[in-house]
Amino acid sequence: MTEKTRPRTLVSFTHFLQSLLPRFHEAGYSFALWKLPGSVALHFAAAQEVEQWDTVALEEAQPGFLFAPFDPQKPKLFVRAEESFHFDNEQFVSLRGPLLERLEKETTQDKPRANNAGYYVVKKPEGESADAPSFQKLVQHCREEVISGRFEKVVPSRCKPITLPEAFDLSAAFNTLCDRYPAAMVSIFSSPLTGTWIGATPEMLVAVDKNQHFHTTAMAGTQPYLPGMDVRTITWTQKEIEEQALVERYVIHCLKKIRLREFDEHGPKTVIAGNLVHLKTEFEVDMTATNFPQLGSVMLELLHPTSAVCGMPLEPSLDFLRKNEPYDRQYYSGYLGPVQVNHESRLFVNLRCMQLFHGEALVYAGAGVLADSDPEKEWMETELKMNTLLQVIRQK
Repeated sequence: MTEKTRPRTLVSFTHFLQSLLPRFHEAGYSFALWKLPGSVALHFAAAQEVEQWDTVALEEAQPGFLFAPFDPQKPKLFVRAEESFHFDNEQFVSLRGPLLERLEKETTQDKPRANNAGYYVVKKPEGESADAPSFQKLVQHCREEVISGRFEKVVPSRCKPITLPEAFDLSAAFNTLCDRYPAAMVSIFSSPLTGTWIGATPEMLVAVDKNQHFHTTAMAGTQPYLPGMDVRTITWTQKEIEEQALVERYVIHCLKKIRLREFDEHGPKTVIAGNLVHLKTEFEVDMTATNFPQLGSVMLELLHPTSAVCGMPLEPSLDFLRKNEPYDRQYYSGYLGPVQVNHESRLFVNLRCMQLFHGEALVYAGAGVLADSDPEKEWMETELKMNTLLQVIRQK
């Protein structure tokens, strides 16, 4: 397929998007739609079949979108970009695929299909949504285990069911998240295997850019952010500073584990992520200078799940969460993102996300627990994180 460029207004594109998702759903395609942090460009990839990977080799992959669960032992799902578009500066920079090209012509004058939500829905997972007393009890259990020396840190999570408005529109929710959270990775992933997930995550896990530079981040600590706040005036508690330091040390431990000591480290610094602020440290490695072309794949396997979403040490905390969380996280706190799209791979931790069902959704959040954690404050932290998506839903 030849690359096409067609100027188009944003209103026309929104109309195209509202028509597009139902058509791909009807045709049985799995698809991903996303916007990268700091960018207004939108990307789409779709395939008739979802590939299931046991291991990830970023360097050998074809262009597409990767969607991985929290449990590292479970298969990762990949949607190859059989159909794809890149929309930037109010025009299609590229549009490829016979179905996309046909739909682009057909939907010019069509009205969006109101009888099709445009996304896949699977059976709601079994498990409990923790209320405040239940979650606080779990946090206290985690705290006791940390005090006993079993963990340095552990990260319990919870889900909360919400009712979707009758007028809920997936593409409109995506556009609102893009507008409201410009520094986030905003995405939709929809397939018959996973159902449909939408989110706006602030945390990059692994990236390999066109210049063969590897990037990762350590992010922890959470405070509410109000418009107009000067981040230079924000102070952090000893608990939050220690939590961030643990995540930093985990990244450095992974780099040293593969005997890689030539890396740049920047931070920690306070960063805004929607209605929250966090502490963030950035790491970078020149893969050419270090002669480590597979670094992205190697570090991905070492880093996931990070101490920011699971705990330290990794295996005991992962086992503890499997036994004590009253539900299956599925893809919450897994990772997702484009692979080999424009010769770059950028994967993010799947945070600030929700899974859609008929008329309702499950929203997810977690909180890092240390020895001095307060169960009530950790509950409130999960509420703040869930508001990233709830604020978008409530305005519908």
